[in-house]
Amino acid sequence: MAPGMTADAPAPAIMRLSSRDNIAVALRPLKAGEVVMLDGVALTVERNTPVGHKLAAQSIAAGDIILKYSCPIGTAIQPIAPGGYLHKGNVEPGYLPPNPPPG
Repeated sequence: MAPGMTADAPAPAIMRLSSRDNIAVALRPLKAGEVVMLDGVALTVERNTPVGHKLAAQSIAAGDIILKYSCPIGTAIQPIAPGGYLHKGNVEPGYLPPNPPPG
């Protein structure tokens, strides 16, 4: 059992990968309307969400940079409510370009 967990504590449903992130990742399939906890805050899942997909961990305004692992991965193109599903309709991808090889 992981440190800090008790036999009665439910396994987390989502997790923030870095403290700076404004998104969280589903650790199991989530159902629309389900309430999950993140850092002591209840979030209502907007729609069915597969494992590994992203949800807004907080309110995200249009134009805000989306952070995952503390790195920008895109820009919100419309407001996203906490628990909202991130997809190509509400996020414009914007990954950092890879570092060019030395020399």
